[in-house]
Amino acid sequence: MFARRAPTDEKKTSPEERTLNKTDRLFALLILIQGKPNMTTRHLAEHFGVSRRTIFRDLQSLEKSGVPLTYAEDSGGYEILEGYQLPPLMLTGREAAVLLLGTNFVKLQTDASLKKDADEVSVKIKSILPQGIRDYIDRVLNRTVLDPYWLNTVTNAREDDAETGKWVQISEAIAHRNPIFVRYHVASRDETTRRRIDPLGLIYYSDHWTLVGYCHLRKDIRSFRLDQMQEVFTMSERFSTYADFDLQAYLEEKGLGRRRRIVLRFHKKIYSHARRRIPARIEEERTGETDKTVTFYFENLDYIANWLLQFGASVRIV
Repeated sequence: MFARRAPTDEKKTSPEERTLNKTDRLFALLILIQGKPNMTTRHLAEHFGVSRRTIFRDLQSLEKSGVPLTYAEDSGGYEILEGYQLPPLMLTGREAAVLLLGTNFVKLQTDASLKKDADEVSVKIKSILPQGIRDYIDRVLNRTVLDPYWLNTVTNAREDDAETGKWVQISEAIAHRNPIFVRYHVASRDETTRRRIDPLGLIYYSDHWTLVGYCHLRKDIRSFRLDQMQEVFTMSERFSTYADFDLQAYLEEKGLGRRRRIVLRFHKKIYSHARRRIPARIEEERTGETDKTVTFYFENLDYIANWLLQFGASVRIV
């Protein structure tokens, strides 16, 4: 069906061009052409960092697999016949966990329409997943607790790629019941210890992730901040199920994530600046002659105490 042939002066495909797995590239190529019709082979080659010869071969592979490609003489680009549908989207367990965790964050918002949309997205994502991946996701999310009063504004948000990587690694260890070995910095004593931990759950509150797990050093269930873990190693063996462990009950017993009512009075001249940086959802605001009083809930009083230092004498605790 192809009316054009690859130019004879095209350069040969280099080893570097073959580094991207062909199957992955074909799938990405299919999505790209369906989303952006009439892309030329030159544009496609630039997008994937391969030669036009490689793109021609990929297009032929797609056509042989049953994808109805057409070539537009006027634009010199390729498109897919209208009505063709991609096969169900395939996600890895990790990718699906990240997506569904994101929808759970959205569900914490006050906007009812956002909550409804997030619920519908969650259902749709789960509906396309194989049963094995759905079971994996359930094990991860059932052991993950999010603070319902979380809120980090853009100016106050933390970007910690290392902590994110630890979350992914530990969540997989939770799902597969693999012990982990960590080098952990104990801030109160300013020392580093080595711990073997059976990871049982993850909780996000304030501005960080915390692992709850059985510590073999202390012979007890303890909590560990991910941002204080210097190294994390996943072990190949598996630990027995802690059938009697209830993550929510443990958090309530230990006071992790327990919200305190915070009432602050700011001078009007700095309030707009301070309001944008309040690390929680504002419950109430009152305006006085020279000040603004704000009420919100937060669980970490030490964090709030340090946060208030930036405002000096312009804020009072009520």
